[in-house]
Amino acid sequence: MGFFEETCTNSRTSKNGLIALYAPTSSSSADLHSHYNDVKTKSFLTKMIWDFGLACFLPDYQRKNGSGKSQKNNGEKKGSNLEHNKAWLLAESGGGAELTSTDPQSVHSSFRFSFCSQVELEAITANSLSSATVLMVNLDNGVSDDRAKELKWRRIESLERSISPVAKSLVRFSYGEIVSATRNFSKGRVLGRGALSFVFRGKVGLLKTTVAIKRLDKEDKESAKAFCRELMIASSLHHPNIVPLLGFCIDPEEGLFLVYKFVSGGSLERHLHDKKGAKGRPSTLPWSVRYKVALGIAEAIAYLHNGTERCVVHRDIKPSNILLSSNKTPKLCDFGLATWTSAPSIPFLCKTVKGTFGYLAPEYFQHGKVSDKTDVYAFGVVLLELITGRKPIESRRPPGEENLVLWVGFCINSS
Repeated sequence: MGFFEETCTNSRTSKNGLIALYAPTSSSSADLHSHYNDVKTKSFLTKMIWDFGLACFLPDYQRKNGSGKSQKNNGEKKGSNLEHNKAWLLAESGGGAELTSTDPQSVHSSFRFSFCSQVELEAITANSLSSATVLMVNLDNGVSDDRAKELKWRRIESLERSISPVAKSLVRFSYGEIVSATRNFSKGRVLGRGALSFVFRGKVGLLKTTVAIKRLDKEDKESAKAFCRELMIASSLHHPNIVPLLGFCIDPEEGLFLVYKFVSGGSLERHLHDKKGAKGRPSTLPWSVRYKVALGIAEAIAYLHNGTERCVVHRDIKPSNILLSSNKTPKLCDFGLATWTSAPSIPFLCKTVKGTFGYLAPEYFQHGKVSDKTDVYAFGVVLLELITGRKPIESRRPPGEENLVLWVGFCINSS
């Protein structure tokens, strides 16, 4: 951005986001411009500054015949303004210290308006004529903030358009309702956490219905895309073995939230691998429950791959993403990594491999190929956990037994 009159040089841009305006003052330039033009220019500059939304602070400089104390106070005021990134008026050399608010020489019709850094500003004032008036405005909290807010609102508008086909079928919660439901995201309400999210237990509505609230990391650049994908996929799924999505919350400042039905029985991982149960005894699942879990999750996966209009690949099937209801009905949850595919058995390449080590299919882990087989492999690992009670990777095991899949394969081949 630049504003020029007469023989001004080109404007410069700096990463600091500062606008500098300096007006070289000489006897010849002062003679060329009338008092009317000076006042008009000053008015124009003031209007331009306010049009940018930048409050301009102009310290009251004293004349040379003022006391030394006043001049000292002026220096302190200027230093304070510099420190706090305000806009300031510098009169560094020559007759600059004699400027007053009524002095017509404080603003000139011959000036340069450009972006520059503070170092560049010092060079300008050092190399300019004997008297120079420099106006510097910090844009860090001005145009840049406005631009950031505008970009943020554009992202929100784009997100709203993307989810509009399904938004009406869900409950839209306000951020205040989310805060109230989670008791301001109390640590005691945390149910779990993922790489880019936290899950809180909360109560919403007049009936205080218990829900699970997933809060996505607002600092992550991919959170909006992940939120949109998960909302679109989860809202389209309706199966007794899949946790239903109830609603969502979009707040420009605080981030994105997904509200799921709460499943009270805990995760399959806790039931399988917690060393002690609620009464201090080892936690075990009867074989009838293990069979029920295996059958229910198999039906959920079959529904994802073949029971919807578009094949859905979950990509993160594991015991911690399988919840048990009060009657031990299994429910698949967390569709943060889920994606649509054109057809169940047609693989496609992913640029980034995401999931949990130990449950990743070899073709996905090594080559990034995703298909329905990605979920089938992960489900197979879960079956081995249900049967053996072992985790997929355990470094404390004897050599050759650390990897559950390889160990089971060795046992089968050696029998």
